[in-house]
Amino acid sequence: MDGQGATADPQLQHFIEIESQKQRFQQLVHQMTEVCWEKCMDKPGPKLDSRTEMCFVNCVERFIDTSQFILNRLEQTQKSRGGFSETMLD
Repeated sequence: MDGQGATADPQLQHFIEIESQKQRFQQLVHQMTEVCWEKCMDKPGPKLDSRTEMCFVNCVERFIDTSQFILNRLEQTQKSRGGFSETMLD
């Protein structure tokens, strides 16, 4: 084998890209959970009160909005500079 077979295989590249996206998504969910838990959870109990529940909802929505804003800004910056590699978003 010449060493390029593994990197040139489009199916393998697609699989690696999908697995990388899954990993980034899992990291984002973990980060969001950690941030919102610290912000909203005063004292764990058998049931969430309405105030805590609304705090979680708002926290998750703000986290998603902020993440989307940052990704859009990075895309704009990337396009305006002539295109960096996609690894900048990793």
